[in-house]
Amino acid sequence: MSDSPDELDPPFDVQEPAELAGPLVFNSPHSGCVYPRIFLETTRLDLATLRRSEDTFVDELFADVVARGYPLMRAFFPRCYVDVNREPYELDPRMFDGRLPSYANTRSMRVAGGLGTIARVVGDAQEIYGRRLPVDDALGRIETLYKPYHRTLRRLIGRTQRDFGVAVLIDCHSMPSAGGPRDERPRADVILGDRYGTSCSPIVSAAVETVLRDLGYVVGRNKPYAGGFITEHYGSPATGIHVLQFEINRGLYMDERRQTRTSSFERVIADMGVVVDRLAELSADELKPCRAAAE
Repeated sequence: MSDSPDELDPPFDVQEPAELAGPLVFNSPHSGCVYPRIFLETTRLDLATLRRSEDTFVDELFADVVARGYPLMRAFFPRCYVDVNREPYELDPRMFDGRLPSYANTRSMRVAGGLGTIARVVGDAQEIYGRRLPVDDALGRIETLYKPYHRTLRRLIGRTQRDFGVAVLIDCHSMPSAGGPRDERPRADVILGDRYGTSCSPIVSAAVETVLRDLGYVVGRNKPYAGGFITEHYGSPATGIHVLQFEINRGLYMDERRQTRTSSFERVIADMGVVVDRLAELSADELKPCRAAAE
């Protein structure tokens, strides 16, 4: 059950292995389910509706990476409170009382869709707030949650690259089993997002796709999820930093309506372990900048 404390303490954590085994880093930025009490008092929606935007249990699906020797970073705050997979100031001026900073990005497609750094909607475009928020509220969330999260993520990536010469960040997410009322087509089991080949070497994407297909999963690339801010911002294969966004269909491991684990949950965890082990087989030489830039 989601908590509703007065403060988020801590707002996120990094689970560190006893010993680092290689250049892999795992991140679960949207699995947070700790809802601040003041937020719940502000929203017009009930908790069950808000939770539809969570990547529920995704951090658990990848928790075994720590025992394998790789760090796992995870947010405890929900994405509908502040979304760290956006630019720091993707903000909709219609949501706030007061003037936004001049450097705020108010015209992005994500802002237009209500899914900026401070989201306006969840689920099927349901408005989160019944009134405008103070600008200082939004800026405070960015200062106390968003920026510390990214400072820590940058340090993890930087340490990994210093220790191994390269870094491979797997940004872990989930997606609804159906796209919405106008899209009744079944979705793929997993969508891999590499910003159309720009955020990581093709070796990384191909390795993950191949092992997933061998395990029986239906895999898509970049549509409808090519990767968000984290993938785009940190991915730099020409400098030895590779980022792949991993979107897994929630219907594979949970009851989406009840938000409970299903009987297949442990099997999916085991399959994710197979994926991680395949990634671990990639050598640093394969991922070094000269090779990534040449492909």
